[in-house]
Amino acid sequence: MSTRIGIVTGGGDCPGLNAVIRAVAKAAAKRGWETIGFLGGYEGVLEPQRYVQLKYQELGSLLTRGGTILGTANRGRFSAKVGHGESRRLPQELIDGVKAGLEKLGIHALVSIGGDGSLSIAQQLFEGGVPIVGVPKTIDNDLEGTVMTFGFESAVACATDALDRLHTTAESHNRVMVLEVMGRYAGWIALYAGVAGGADVILIPEIPFSYDRICAKIEEREKADKRFAMIIVAEGAREQGGTFVTAGAQAENREARLGGIAAVVAQQMEARTGKEARACVLGHLQRGGSPTHFDRALCSMFGTEAVELIAEGRFGQMAAFLGSHVDAVPITQAVGRLKTVRTDGSLIRTARALGICLGD
Repeated sequence: MSTRIGIVTGGGDCPGLNAVIRAVAKAAAKRGWETIGFLGGYEGVLEPQRYVQLKYQELGSLLTRGGTILGTANRGRFSAKVGHGESRRLPQELIDGVKAGLEKLGIHALVSIGGDGSLSIAQQLFEGGVPIVGVPKTIDNDLEGTVMTFGFESAVACATDALDRLHTTAESHNRVMVLEVMGRYAGWIALYAGVAGGADVILIPEIPFSYDRICAKIEEREKADKRFAMIIVAEGAREQGGTFVTAGAQAENREARLGGIAAVVAQQMEARTGKEARACVLGHLQRGGSPTHFDRALCSMFGTEAVELIAEGRFGQMAAFLGSHVDAVPITQAVGRLKTVRTDGSLIRTARALGICLGD
């Protein structure tokens, strides 16, 4: 029997998932291996099993296709993240169920494609005896151990395009436009898109903001005869001394759903400055569509690295982009702690040098 490996995608969808699936299947086929894709996240490994055989000859179109042909899940029995960044352990019966499911199909190793939650599960499975390797996926770019996760660059491109489009309507109507982007407890998307899109104010979770400071920036622009302003705000940004803005009540065993901060900021801007303000929530548009050329290349490198790790028997490792090349780091170096924006980092210093208000 030839070597057979499995792929599972977990957590939220994002551009590039299919490109990784394609790369894994193709690199595995070049070694004479079979690849099985489990449907609906880790649940597909359990009885009744749901999976498809991935023949790389049929996967050519996946390089440019968004989403995941395997489906994914960020809730249910395999949810590792709860509360504001809290995590939980999987019951032993779930770990045993995954092991039994892989053994039933003769799976030699499993490739887990996901973010902090999915890779936290992967680490627990590895500790339970499952041969597994990881691929870092999240538009939030909040995983340690890798300079960049796939999906992030595509999300930044989407947010930058949105700022470009909102800029013209803000200028036409002399409005304050507030764009809300994803990122959870890290401000990477807002920061990169804000600098690239010429935002006047960038609000991120790492720097609690003051409405007085934002109003001062708008007044400064008014005095320079610039009667509009562009604000980009990460969904996890919060006022100094305040708390996170959430969308609805938190479901059991589900991480808190952030959202709504743009509307709050816009309301405050109107009340405090007298200027007309509008909020725009980019939402799941950031997760959809084709991956950028950079993400397509990064996904291809990640997928082939995952296959090489399996071939070398280096389980419990994650493919990582180290700036100049792709290598591997232990999954434990990537999970359990968020990679947040350094407040003294080069992009923060760039923003300040350009006169962008960060709310502090």
